[in-house]
Amino acid sequence: QVQLVESGGGLVQAGGSLRLSCAASGTIFSINAMGWYRQAPGKQRELVATITSGGITNYADSVKGRFTISRDNAKNTVYLQMNSLKPEDTAVYYCWVVVAVRGAYWGQGTQVTVSS
Repeated sequence: QVQLVESGGGLVQAGGSLRLSCAASGTIFSINAMGWYRQAPGKQRELVATITSGGITNYADSVKGRFTISRDNAKNTVYLQMNSLKPEDTAVYYCWVVVAVRGAYWGQGTQVTVSS
C-alpha cells in the first residue's frame, strides 16, 4: 500500500506565496511521475503541474511563471512553490503520484484560499 501525506495549504492574501509538500510512503520501488491537481468549488479537477522522474516539468498555462514544481527522489516527496497567488487559485490541491508497477495514487487534498 502507498500513502500520500500533503501539507502546506492555508489562507494567504493575493500576491502572497505558499509551498505545498506531498510525501509518499509505503511499498515503493520507484516513482514515475508526480504532480499536483486542483479542484475549485463547482469545477472539475484540473492539472496544475507535473514532473517526471527525470525532472521534466509541465504546467497549466494559468500558473506558468508563478508556480514551480520540484521533487526530492530520496524522500519520495514532491513540492509546489506557489508565488504571486491570485484569488482564482483558490481550490483544494491534490497530490498525484504514479508508483512503478502499482499505479496512480491521490492525496487527501489540502485547501488553498487566496483572499483579495
